[in-house]
Amino acid sequence: MTTKPKARKFRIRRNPNAPQDHAPVEHGQTQAAPEPLREGQISSARETAASQNIEDIRKEGLTGRELRMARRMAQKHGLAPTSDFDAVRLLRAKGIDPFQRGNMLELVAGDGGRGGSGGGSGGNALTTTPEPGDPRRVQLPQTVPVGQQTLPSTDLSPADRRADEISRIQRDIAKRRRRKLILLFSRLTAFVFLPTLIAGYYYYAVATPMYSTKSEFLILTADGSGGSMGGLGGLIPSQFATGQDSIATQSYLQSKDAMLRLDKDVGFRAHFSQDWIDPIQRLAPDASTEDAYKLYKKYVKLGYDPTEGVIRMELATADPEVSAQFSEKLIDYAEERVDHLSAEKRLDAVRTAEQSLAQAKQQRSDAQRQLVELQEGSILDPEGEIANIRSLIGSAELQLQEKQLALNTQLSNARPNQARVEALRGEIEGLEAELRKQNARLTDATAGSSSLAAQAAAIQIAQADLATADMVLQSALESKRLSEIEANKQVRYLTVSVNPVPSEDPSYPRSFENTVLAFLIFAGIYMMISLTASILREQVSS
Repeated sequence: MTTKPKARKFRIRRNPNAPQDHAPVEHGQTQAAPEPLREGQISSARETAASQNIEDIRKEGLTGRELRMARRMAQKHGLAPTSDFDAVRLLRAKGIDPFQRGNMLELVAGDGGRGGSGGGSGGNALTTTPEPGDPRRVQLPQTVPVGQQTLPSTDLSPADRRADEISRIQRDIAKRRRRKLILLFSRLTAFVFLPTLIAGYYYYAVATPMYSTKSEFLILTADGSGGSMGGLGGLIPSQFATGQDSIATQSYLQSKDAMLRLDKDVGFRAHFSQDWIDPIQRLAPDASTEDAYKLYKKYVKLGYDPTEGVIRMELATADPEVSAQFSEKLIDYAEERVDHLSAEKRLDAVRTAEQSLAQAKQQRSDAQRQLVELQEGSILDPEGEIANIRSLIGSAELQLQEKQLALNTQLSNARPNQARVEALRGEIEGLEAELRKQNARLTDATAGSSSLAAQAAAIQIAQADLATADMVLQSALESKRLSEIEANKQVRYLTVSVNPVPSEDPSYPRSFENTVLAFLIFAGIYMMISLTASILREQVSS
């Protein structure tokens, strides 16, 4: 990047007593020879300390033109350099910069005057030059040639113009970059840094410290093996057997019912409505139940570990003692809920067995009552009565056979005894009538009652029903006993493994973590908005 050089004005100061290197000459005269170089001059200690080493000057990489101009300038100032590098050293020792633009212009101007006088173009000189050794010679300023341009040209070469345009473009790019960086920093400050600073100030200076109380409890069964599982019941861990109960207990503790009960017993809403709690975490006195339930879910956290069967609870309040009190109350609620769940299971398991037993008892009573009624309305022992009748029939048949044999014996005689024959026939007729009578008692129904066979069959059916009712009743009693055993196995116990203990140091808010999280959230939102705006701007511009 190059800049346009500014024109400078130089004024030559002359000392009348000092020897002059250049003197004006008249037209047609040659320029006097320069004063011979002075040798053997010794610089002072101050000048020697300020000089540079010739080796250091060699390392600067000066061009041959610059070295020649330095040697000419050293000769102009009356120095006696031994080399071009020594000329640079001597000039710098005298406090003269051989490469300063002003010194170079003076050197060129001085050379031009001498060249003009030597070439015959110095006709406009005002004075003539005395002899070289004349101490009275005075160097006067030359006149400005008429019609010649003496000021620096304002026209730039194409290379300079291109360099100037490149420099201007670079300055414009740098300016736009600075403006964009300033705008970017302003946006980041407004949308990221300032909100993060406000959030950090709230977490560190405004937020009310919250003390958390942690506790752990688990639900156990009276017997880990279930009756329906048989031998495989012992292979199932108890945490899987009580998994549903644990999940139900966790859901209850996180429910609105538990919050309302806690508020009724120990004043949950009253604690978080105190004036010394910060406005963000404070619950308004006239807040609705939904607002209180949101705060309850924020500060009461429960988790269930299915691998261990443990329910972990963390409760945070503004007072550590109140936090421990709330935790104990919630554990009591959980224990009552577990007892209620196990009681329901026990009742469900025994209720069916009790109903079956009651029905079996009723059936047996009905069968017993029917048998008694049949026995009261007929012969007490129809089987015995039938056996007696059958024995009578058998005896009568035996006698009838004997009488018939005796009658046949009498009739087989040539001259039977008629009186004996008649007597035998009378006895046979009596026996046959008795047989008919006894058979009628077995099969024929009398007035107002059924036959003896029908009565015996009804009594037998009643006795069979009674026996069946007895078996059903015995089975129902056994089933009830087994149901009670299974119900006892379904009993659930809540065991507290970690008791709630008041905390000494506050657990919330976590100022550093929350501040970093707020910064990441605001930065992410800003990046999303920026990317969306860039994409929309690109789409619109295309």
